[in-house]
Amino acid sequence: MALVLPIFIPMLAGALTLACWQWRNVQRILSLLSGTGLLVAGIYLFSQVRSQGILVAYMGNWSAPYGITLVADLLSAIMVLVTGIVGLSVAIYSLATMSKKHEAFGYYPLLHLMLAGVAGAFLTGDIFNLYVWFEIMLVASFGLMILGGERAQMEGALKYVTLNLLSSALFLTAVGLLYGYAGTLNMADLALKLGNGEQPGLVTVIAMLFMVAFGIKAAAFPLFFWLPASYHTPPVAISAVFAGLLTKVGVYALYRVFSLIFIQDIGLTHHNVLMAMGIFTMLTGVLGAAAQFEVRRILSFHIVSQIGYMLVGLALFTPLAIAGGVFYIFHHIIVKTNLFLISGIMYRYHGSYDLAKLGGLYRNAPWLAFLFLIPAMSLAGIPPLSGFFAKYTVIKAGVLEGAWWMVGIALLVGLLTLYSMVKIWAEAFWKPLPDEAKPLRGESDPQRYLLYLPVIVLAAMTLTIGLGAEWFIRLSLDTAAQLLNPNGYIEAVLGPLGSRS
Repeated sequence: MALVLPIFIPMLAGALTLACWQWRNVQRILSLLSGTGLLVAGIYLFSQVRSQGILVAYMGNWSAPYGITLVADLLSAIMVLVTGIVGLSVAIYSLATMSKKHEAFGYYPLLHLMLAGVAGAFLTGDIFNLYVWFEIMLVASFGLMILGGERAQMEGALKYVTLNLLSSALFLTAVGLLYGYAGTLNMADLALKLGNGEQPGLVTVIAMLFMVAFGIKAAAFPLFFWLPASYHTPPVAISAVFAGLLTKVGVYALYRVFSLIFIQDIGLTHHNVLMAMGIFTMLTGVLGAAAQFEVRRILSFHIVSQIGYMLVGLALFTPLAIAGGVFYIFHHIIVKTNLFLISGIMYRYHGSYDLAKLGGLYRNAPWLAFLFLIPAMSLAGIPPLSGFFAKYTVIKAGVLEGAWWMVGIALLVGLLTLYSMVKIWAEAFWKPLPDEAKPLRGESDPQRYLLYLPVIVLAAMTLTIGLGAEWFIRLSLDTAAQLLNPNGYIEAVLGPLGSRS
């Protein structure tokens, strides 16, 4: 039950909101109930995994590797939990920001279908079903991106869907080759059979196909340009859930398959290819952000740059580095979602995301200024916020391994991230409001409490992760220990005999 609920709840909500197409208020209530249910299910799943270890459920009572298997280790449970946090935050925020037009076009069914796809990707134990959940997520996210049919949305969606379809094609090709080689698609069974394989060259080629496919979905270098070209185009609630979750599904997939299945040639796949991909992702993303002058485009490029830190954590492939990468993932989901939600509030004050048309928010909206500084400084890695400990852990792992190029680039990217956040602060909050800008209207907004509630909660979580960093680092180290010891995962899925087959 703990494994099924995070998928079942948003899937049911998607069906019910679709059935209630004509009743807008009913859809809104169902959306809130689903978001709350997903969060509760995530908390329950995390508590069960934390206390009992890896959980496994066999759909239709078909045991692995023959049937569909759901598996939750600490990484899966953490990802489902933060999915619930983001889902509920965006559901509340949407009540104040989503127009009747967007709601009439199916916003709520698409949102919850996408959340079901995200949760399914985190919990599946079968690599073909990972592809299926990716496609469910892609179809729903594409629908959300074009919702309303504005020209900018259609242009962004074209780039988004083209690159993601290429990724899906590569993914499916890799799955076919993998099945032809190993005769199984259960990830635990694959880990056994590839570990005993006789054609390491072919396995490495297949691994590279998966790396490119998941790298595109994670917006990693060099095929990342679809993200900053598209994430700033839909309504801000949609941008926020995209920024928080979608690329992290690609990162999660990389962590899963390159710690469980493809660990035969880590010198090439991890230390060379993934490391280069992570370094260039950090650098190109932050340089793109430094050149922008529109809030959501700056934040979109910073999604790319921060993905690089997660990739180098996996590339180093040590307990501390993996722990830093895991810490970075859940910290970034919360911080980046919050920054996009805050950008939506900034828009409601002056009707623009262009920094040249913003100003005066520090004096006119001091609470908003304070709430912006928490995730912004966390993203830049300022202590004692969560981002500092995430960066510190990854960089320390790099120092211990002598990865000096990575360490130098990571420090430089941190400084340039701080520059971008200070630029937003100076232009939108500190400088006077330009004469041609629209007048202040945010404080008289009757729905401002719905806007501020999720922002306050997410900011509090950022502070909690930073001030309670010891507990979260310990959790990340436990997660890393599970990932670096695949026998525990294999035995949980296949039983004790699986490790000897």
